[in-house]
Amino acid sequence: MKIVVLGGGISTERQVSLVTAVSVCKALRSLGHRAVFVDMYLGLEDTEGDLEALFDAPDGLCPEVTIGHAAPDLEAVKNSRKWKSSSRIGKNVLEICTLADCVFLGLHGEDGEDGKIQAALELMGIPYTGSGPVPSGMAMDKSIAKKVMHIFGIPTPQWQEYDLSCIDRSEILSEQKLPCVVKVVNGGSSIGVYICDTPSQLRNALEAAVKLNPHIYIEEKKIGREFTVPVLGDRALNAIEIIPPEGAVTFDYVAKYQNGREGAREICPADITPEQQKMLGDLALRFHRALGLSVYSRTDFILDEQGQPWVLEVNTLPGMTPNSLIPRAAKLDGLSYPQLCEKIIALSLNKQH
Repeated sequence: MKIVVLGGGISTERQVSLVTAVSVCKALRSLGHRAVFVDMYLGLEDTEGDLEALFDAPDGLCPEVTIGHAAPDLEAVKNSRKWKSSSRIGKNVLEICTLADCVFLGLHGEDGEDGKIQAALELMGIPYTGSGPVPSGMAMDKSIAKKVMHIFGIPTPQWQEYDLSCIDRSEILSEQKLPCVVKVVNGGSSIGVYICDTPSQLRNALEAAVKLNPHIYIEEKKIGREFTVPVLGDRALNAIEIIPPEGAVTFDYVAKYQNGREGAREICPADITPEQQKMLGDLALRFHRALGLSVYSRTDFILDEQGQPWVLEVNTLPGMTPNSLIPRAAKLDGLSYPQLCEKIIALSLNKQH
């Protein structure tokens, strides 16, 4: 198959997306597919002539990429683009997508998980992987996802939504119970998430959050073990426990993507009872279906000391490096990383026909 693997983009999760997309592209090429990596924002600025020939590029146009300790400098990325356009889709991106049998969405965060690129591809009749535009947008806006959980009786921590552009922050400081968690509604990779145990931490969190997005919500802080449960097709895979590094107060960007002492430990399969596995798996499937998601997703949980599960959020395009959580859970089901990438494409094409 001819496959365009879209990655990069211009969100705070750009660097994570680059690693996902390059990993997927190399995996698909190892199976004989004519896969090519394309940065959705930078595009193919230096390519002239026959775009079809790029599917046979010996390296699939895959750059060397890594995930750093900090979120990417998006202004530097914008300044590096030669094509001076306000478009968030780079030069020749949609043109090469029209030549593909499928577009594998290796994007994360804004413009990738929020339904925008899905809508553009659907309007052009281009097959792509994962969920459709509306379910993706609902899942990406965590305040909407919270409301869906409430409607469908899915247990989630109590929350309150705020628009920091039109409310006096002193009101929040005076009424908000501690401890709590402040989250921007469209954040990802733990960017825009602030654990607040004191009034000063809450004040600082509001000041930091408004720089990312004034639309936030504040939820009660639940204490317990952290889990994530992937869904692939119509079934939940093994739960994975995430143990933040010693002394960490939250599973932040560094803990999520760095190895060794700075990184989190991920126990796969999680050391839980079969009953707990079924409970978490059933909730992940309920939330997946309530939002109208398809193909794959990954739902995050807290399991408190009383054994009560609390759903935090769902990721519709979760990380897909070989060491990411979904590939590790799929491996327990006998799927190698390249096979998983191919299965995601097969499930997506089957959904769209």
